[in-house]
Amino acid sequence: MKIVLGCDHAGFEIKDAVIAHIKEKGHEVVEVGTFSSASCHYPKFASAACEKVLSGECQLGILICGTGVGMSIAANKHKGIRAACCSDVFSARLTREHNDANVLCFGQRVVGIGLALDLVDAFLEAEYANSGNHVTRVAMLKDIEDKNL
Repeated sequence: MKIVLGCDHAGFEIKDAVIAHIKEKGHEVVEVGTFSSASCHYPKFASAACEKVLSGECQLGILICGTGVGMSIAANKHKGIRAACCSDVFSARLTREHNDANVLCFGQRVVGIGLALDLVDAFLEAEYANSGNHVTRVAMLKDIEDKNL
């Protein structure tokens, strides 16, 4: 699988460890920045990552900032993106299985490196259930998105 990864300065310290971990799992990583710890603006990197997911170049995205919240807000402004800010493994897995989320967001200031890697594993290993109420609810989300974005 090809995964796009973006971060701002507040996610920069764990970025390389996350990238290495994804590659160790056999996935390809497309990095969209930031490439230094200098203060920067997270919406730029969220947008760059989301464009890669929406174009089909990458199947999933991972965004890291201080809390994960800013990245998730920015990512969800893109029609077709279902980004979830997660700080526990259960949510990271279920957001893929139940919500067909295509972008995982988390915060370097909220989770340590060990939990960050566990979140990545849960998200990448899970698959959308594509059945029953999950299909209905994802369709409802798309309807809301179509009316508002």
